[in-house]
Amino acid sequence: MAVEKNKGKNIGIIILAAGESSRLGQPKQMLKYGDLTLLEHCIHVAHGSNANSIIVVVGAHADLVSSQVDDKTHFVTNGHWQEGMASSIRCGIRAALELDPSMEGAIFMVCDQPYVTSLLLNTLIAAHQTTSKPIVASGYDNTVGPPAFFKKKFFPELLQLNGDVGAKSVIKQHAGEVEIVLFPRGSMDIDTEDDYQKLLKETSAQ
Repeated sequence: MAVEKNKGKNIGIIILAAGESSRLGQPKQMLKYGDLTLLEHCIHVAHGSNANSIIVVVGAHADLVSSQVDDKTHFVTNGHWQEGMASSIRCGIRAALELDPSMEGAIFMVCDQPYVTSLLLNTLIAAHQTTSKPIVASGYDNTVGPPAFFKKKFFPELLQLNGDVGAKSVIKQHAGEVEIVLFPRGSMDIDTEDDYQKLLKETSAQ
């Protein structure tokens, strides 16, 4: 479901990259993945999509992590990152709306899903446009999760999230308004050293 470049002109991408990576013991955003870091890869994929604005939310290790953000990409620092994912969602929405008040919706990404592609992001956008569903989530491992698109009408609800929770609760509350795009490799995310070594092994085998 490819869409023309201008068809996503009012779609933003919010990359959540503020976490401490406590289970890993080092900033996952800085882990090498091919010739890029995980965060650089995420930004590269976002720029290859049909979205027109990209915000990266940094927090823990802000100076180090923000050094991975190129000049074409905006970033904002979440001063309340210790609260958890909800604070980064709130921070990202506010920054994205300031950057583009006409935004009609946004895709939320996390920086530790290495198999996200520009095609997947475009498929989320196209699914919203062809089905008119206001939420389009990725489906994997019998659940739904990021990357996920939310139409602007859900921003007030997302801004009410608190604690170490993501947007899945909003998806569940509006199940009848959700389109799911299958993303089998979405279950690969990097939380531990074992996860990272598994990724490196898979990458070397390709």
